Formats: sequence, structure tokens, C-alpha cells
Amino acid sequence: MAAPGAAAQRVNGWLRRVPAWPVYGLGFAWMAWLFWRGATDFSLIEPIDWLERSYGETSLQLLVATLAVTPVRRFLGVNLLKFRRALGLMVFFFVLAHLLVWAVLDVQALSAVWADILKRPYITIGMAGFVLLVPLALTSNNASVRKLGGAGWRKLHWLTYGVAVLGAVHYIWLARGFAIEPLVYLAIILGLLATRLPVRRLAVA
Repeated sequence: MAAPGAAAQRVNGWLRRVPAWPVYGLGFAWMAWLFWRGATDFSLIEPIDWLERSYGETSLQLLVATLAVTPVRRFLGVNLLKFRRALGLMVFFFVLAHLLVWAVLDVQALSAVWADILKRPYITIGMAGFVLLVPLALTSNNASVRKLGGAGWRKLHWLTYGVAVLGAVHYIWLARGFAIEPLVYLAIILGLLATRLPVRRLAVA
């Protein structure tokens, strides 16, 4: 069996030939299929609620994938950086779809939307996460990197960590009763964030 370093090099060589745009194609195709199922599958008891949750869960899964890019490169040597921007933007689009299904199809009134944001803590947290996502989406382009400078752009995109935690807490609070899956998402997200903490090297006497 090839050494991990050699295997990672082969994977990276293959990844260099794969463009990032299929991430968008697959993401929007999945979004459309979920909407189609929500609109046509009469076996769903609450199709709007199902669609809303499906979009939200997909956004969390994409967020986990986005956060995993750095530790995968660091610990496994597999470079997925070229896909991170597309993954991050798809997080935004799925959260936006999640928000629109809730506001337009579920609540159906602007005054009620605002009232829910103020009265329901899990919605307040979800909206806070969405607000943090907006500048990330708007600056996910080469022009913004040049304008902000590499260091400034990277500091702004630390907001991703706050979005991840808020999204997981939103999911936990939203769950009816005790549910393992939202806790698993939170544990994975916290674990991925922990890999970014600086490690102090102990001096050996």
C-alpha cells in the first residue's frame, strides 16, 4: 500500500484537474430537487416544514464540509482549497432558501416574521447567523480579496466560525425534545474549530 504522502499527492494531482463549478451545479440541483419533492410528495405530512428543515440541514452539512477543508489539508495532505469558496457560497444560498421558505411559505406575513425574530430565541440566533453570512457571501470574490488585502479578508472570514456555532445552536434549539443529530453537528463543528487552535510545543530538556 502506498504511503499516505504519496496517496495524498495522487489525490491532489487528480483534484487539480477538477474545476470548482460542479459544486454550484450539484448544490442548486439538490436545492431544486428538495423543492420539487416538497411540492409533489403527498406522503410528507408537513411539506413546508420538511423543506425548511431540509434546506437548513443541508446548509449545516455544507458548513461542516467548508470547515473541514483546512484540517483535511493539514492532517491528511489533501488540498481542497479550490472548492472552499464554492462550498461557502452554497452555505449562504441554502441558508437563504431556508429563510425564504420560513418567511414566505410558513409565516407568510412580514409583521409576523419580525415578531418571531424578536420573540423566539432560536429564530433570533438563526437570523444572527444569517446576518454574519451576508458579508462573507458579498466578499467571496477575488476583487474583495484585493480590496481588503489578504490579511483583512481572512480576518473578516473568521465570521465563519461564529456562523457555524450559531447554526448548530439554532438547530439544537429548534429540535423538538432531546435529539442526538443536532448535538452531533455541534460536536463536529466544535471539533473542527478546535483543530485551528494554536498548539504550544513543550520544550524538551
